[in-house]
Amino acid sequence: MTIGGVKPNKEKKPRKSKQPLVDEKSPLLPTKHGEDSFDEFNGASFSGAVFNLSTTIVGAGIMALPATMKVLGLIPGVAAIIFMAFLTNASIEFLLRFSRTAKSVSYGGLMEDAFGNWGRILIQLCVLVNNIGVLIVYMIIIGDVLSGTTSDGVHHAGVLEGWFGVQWWTGRFFVLVATTLAVFAPLASLKRIDSLRYTSALSVALAVIFLVITVGITLYKLIDGTIQAPRLFPEVATLTSFLNLFTVVPVLVTAYICHYNVHSIDNELDDNTKIKVVVSSSLALCSSVYVMTSIFGFLLFGDGTLDDVLANFSTDLGIPFGSVLNDAVRVSYAAHLMLVFPIVFYPLRLNLDGLIFPVASPLTTDNKRFASLSIGLIAVIFVAANFIPSIWDAFQFTGATAAVLIGFILPAAITLRDRYGISMKRDRVLAIVMIVLAVFSNVIAIYSDAYALLKTGPANRE
Repeated sequence: MTIGGVKPNKEKKPRKSKQPLVDEKSPLLPTKHGEDSFDEFNGASFSGAVFNLSTTIVGAGIMALPATMKVLGLIPGVAAIIFMAFLTNASIEFLLRFSRTAKSVSYGGLMEDAFGNWGRILIQLCVLVNNIGVLIVYMIIIGDVLSGTTSDGVHHAGVLEGWFGVQWWTGRFFVLVATTLAVFAPLASLKRIDSLRYTSALSVALAVIFLVITVGITLYKLIDGTIQAPRLFPEVATLTSFLNLFTVVPVLVTAYICHYNVHSIDNELDDNTKIKVVVSSSLALCSSVYVMTSIFGFLLFGDGTLDDVLANFSTDLGIPFGSVLNDAVRVSYAAHLMLVFPIVFYPLRLNLDGLIFPVASPLTTDNKRFASLSIGLIAVIFVAANFIPSIWDAFQFTGATAAVLIGFILPAAITLRDRYGISMKRDRVLAIVMIVLAVFSNVIAIYSDAYALLKTGPANRE
């Protein structure tokens, strides 16, 4: 079971008789790796589809967005978030339109239709890089929250340090080992993604708790008059400071990547004519959450906003019950990420299996292969999370490489390839703009971040 597509004559029969085309309603993933049966499934509702896509979009990226306000200033920062939502909507529209024409039921199938087998392999590799990067970010944040982090020489205590003091078992390494064994491993061992529906619902509730508390704290301090006016525009005095503005692009791109799940949600809709409304509704919801988090997070901490804003909640907020609210914010979001982890891990494992064993039996029928892939991937993610200094660095890598390919370059390339002659002039112009913006901004972002790392060293950027 992989993200790759299969030819129409090898796909399952349609789930619902009211859908005449096999290709439009078949599962996202190839039948040769298929493990979930949809025969008695009557289709997902509109609200369920919006919820699932929104859950795909909102993740750890929300924690780095307040730091983009520190780089861009409030007004350009908010504008960039909204602009990225519109650009994401356009790129997904490209995917859906060409998928309908090509009768492809997955991103991988569409890439294979447009560019052959190498196209399918490319998108699978991109999903692997992106999802591994995202899961590393999740683990870094969990370590920051529970055991603490150091930024600019200042140590921000973790929740466990605050409760029990500095102990060997409150250290970052032990905390991540315990979390991996107690939470990640058991949830990642589940062979059906539907088994995670309850933990997924709980994770959304925890994310809402984080946002509500953050907004409440900020409003209290605004009324109290203890918050300074935010910086509205960036400070650009040198070429280096100008190039530094582009380092936010990979973070913004990563925050909106959901393209690899669009087809699966489309396939399960009871009426797949609603998918465009599902996408626009989800993007509107998520961009609203992103804007609120960015504004209120930056208002609350100003130029002291860290790459991972959760680390800011280890300081004295100067409000009643501040320490309790700090812990509530951090614990709620750390728990949210723990429960989202297996949702992102599930397609990661399946795509790796598809690349290594493209013609093997379904993954769930081979316990040895299933266990080996699961243990290997979790080990890689764990080791990386202990050596990558901050989520900003992880976002820079995944956002400037795999994420930008998944979200913008490949959808634009499919549009320009236009095997069926269905793209209009404005589509081709927009596709070219997407590619130019993506390549230009991310090359500068990589250069700027690499220059900063070489100049200051990773230790000073933690």
